[in-house]
Amino acid sequence: MSVDIDLSGRRALVTGGGNGVGTEICAALVRAGAFVWVNDIYEDRAAAVAADLGGDVHARPVKADVTSPLKITRMREATGPVDILVNNAGIPTSGFGDLKLFVDTHPEDWEDAMRLNLGAVLHVTHAYVGAMVEQGWGRIVTIVSDAGRRGERFQAIYGAAKAGAMGFVRGLAAEVGAHGVTANCVSLGTMRTGALEDALGSNPELEKKLARPYTIPRLGRPDDPALLVALLCSEAGAWITGQVYPVDGGYASTL
Repeated sequence: MSVDIDLSGRRALVTGGGNGVGTEICAALVRAGAFVWVNDIYEDRAAAVAADLGGDVHARPVKADVTSPLKITRMREATGPVDILVNNAGIPTSGFGDLKLFVDTHPEDWEDAMRLNLGAVLHVTHAYVGAMVEQGWGRIVTIVSDAGRRGERFQAIYGAAKAGAMGFVRGLAAEVGAHGVTANCVSLGTMRTGALEDALGSNPELEKKLARPYTIPRLGRPDDPALLVALLCSEAGAWITGQVYPVDGGYASTL
């Protein structure tokens, strides 16, 4: 039996699609036949990705700060309804290289992480899921982190936000499954993106150190989760919902 990942005729939105994992997910969806709205807070990044994927025929950029309910409303007006939503936008609490123990943080340090890693998932999903329910078909995939599954030092707030997103997706899946809409999470380990990728470029030995806890002795690459996301968004994923799938090199096993 072969698995056919065919998304022809489907319309998708990927938040944070302007770089890293988001860009690879956009590419995987386009290769499967979907039209993709590439969201990013930086219009030039979204436009560059959309152009690389074939321009208006296959992908278009849509600038929006997904921590702003008003800007999400405007994004929804620009894109119209979609069949597939990938909540990918997210960032660690303080960024690589500026991690703090919870006791050393202040409440104002928590706000950005909670708004982007949990609040944005709620607001963006709320803007799009209603139309999926009405049409009787939809796919929602939210990118989360092993910091929320396992718990990590220096990542208590980030992990709390990602764990909250997982709980939300499980509850949402229970509500919308009868309407042909599935909702799942893909949980990532440490990925070679952003500031970490820059640090690895100047210190090649750093990856060996960071990869020691991983069964597969390397860090994640942005394309590692992309095909799984596309599969979950296809008809092959029609009976898969409310789940959290690790793509983490064996870092944190699941039952």
